Amino acid sequence: MMILKSKNFLSAAALLLSACAVGPNYKQPHAPQTSGFVPAGALPPATASAPLPGGDAQHFVDGLDIPGQWWSLFKSAELNALIERGLANSPTLEAAQAALRQANENVAAQRGSFFPSVTGSYQAERQKASGAQFGQPGSGSFLYTLNSASVNVSYTLDAFGGVRRQVEALQAQADYQQFALEASYLSLTANIVTAAVTEASLRAQVAATEEIARSQQAQLEITQRRVSAGGASRSDVLQQQSTLQSTLASLPVLRSQLAQERNLLGTYVGALPADYGGAEFTLDSLTLPQDLPVSLPSKLVEQRPDIREYSALLHQATAQIGVATANMLPQLTLSGSYGGIASRFSDMFSPSSAVWSAIAGVSQPIFKGGQLVHQRRAAIAAAQEAAANYKSTVITAFQNVSNSLYALQADADALAAETAAANSAAESLKLVQAQFKSGGASYLQVLTAEQSYQTSAIALVKARAQRYADTAALFQALGGGWWNRTDVAANSPDCCKGS
Repeated sequence: MMILKSKNFLSAAALLLSACAVGPNYKQPHAPQTSGFVPAGALPPATASAPLPGGDAQHFVDGLDIPGQWWSLFKSAELNALIERGLANSPTLEAAQAALRQANENVAAQRGSFFPSVTGSYQAERQKASGAQFGQPGSGSFLYTLNSASVNVSYTLDAFGGVRRQVEALQAQADYQQFALEASYLSLTANIVTAAVTEASLRAQVAATEEIARSQQAQLEITQRRVSAGGASRSDVLQQQSTLQSTLASLPVLRSQLAQERNLLGTYVGALPADYGGAEFTLDSLTLPQDLPVSLPSKLVEQRPDIREYSALLHQATAQIGVATANMLPQLTLSGSYGGIASRFSDMFSPSSAVWSAIAGVSQPIFKGGQLVHQRRAAIAAAQEAAANYKSTVITAFQNVSNSLYALQADADALAAETAAANSAAESLKLVQAQFKSGGASYLQVLTAEQSYQTSAIALVKARAQRYADTAALFQALGGGWWNRTDVAANSPDCCKGS
């Protein structure tokens, strides 16, 4: 009964000693108190529209949640398949997943410090000794066997919470790796969408340039016939040939860029350049999302993986202050051993062979040349640095969202303007070519109209693509909806569920 009471007393004492932890407790920084991402009235609730595919108006919906597979809003089965392929095969994600597993195992290993350390040992020793060693000179020597076995138990009481702060710091590091993984997923999916849009843009630019070259070739043939009929000069032919060759010279550059973009897509999905055989994307194969989410500013700090990363780093730095503080305080250790020593193994467990020890120790740093003091000050400075980095990350995140909103509005206005310019340039070129064919316009007018049409046709393609790319950038800036996915990681935080 006394033994039971003693055990209860020791357990209660250990619990009492470990009930407090020195150092500051981490508190999640408050979200910025702001009403929105842009000044009130700076942007209309919907963008402009243009009469062509991908020219629909986009509406900004406050508080609309983001789908976990936000890229599916582009309604491209080929894009969906490519992203799933990337998620399954990306070496970058494999590395991030391994880093998370490592961090979680480090936390589990450090938690072992909460429990006593128990080790067992056994030793069998055969010796030859002289009788003189035992005060019996002249008795010769004799052989004997010595068996010893023991169980040793040691336990460091976490009196000031230093161990718990270490576990807390490692858990914060694991949280950092968790959100680094989320950020890797978001970056990969956004990069694949952007690369697919760029590929579609380059393919459209190649097609537009080839069409322009065909038109210029037809104009060259007309000019050559007019020279034969005496209605044009040889210099007109040379100018048209130069214009055609300049157009053709731009094609290899565009085709090279297109090939490099496909290589980039292959890299994202973990394929070698010669082995990548993904779908060929076109702008017409993509649908522009019309309802765009605009998260509440107070939610952005929960949704952005990079903000959560820096929040975890701040948590880790805060916990390290507690670790450094605990290192300056007394360390309480309990240890004991129980075993037996006998010349025969069968006597090892007899009461007469039993040996035991019990030790309680206290150690207190007295002088280390200021090392512990400066280590604590360094930990405080590290926490201040982490807090500043967190604040900077939050500001950058709000800037990203604001920039995306402004860009989407400008993209829509630019597409509407480029559409009108391209239509006017096409009509002008058609009219001037007809007049030149009948002798009613000079070749200089034709050349000017051709250059205007070429410029506007390429600009229109780029304007169409930019809307898709900046739409993907908005989803990325808002966090990408990772909280609505379950296939990212088994222990993915659910902080934003239902937000």
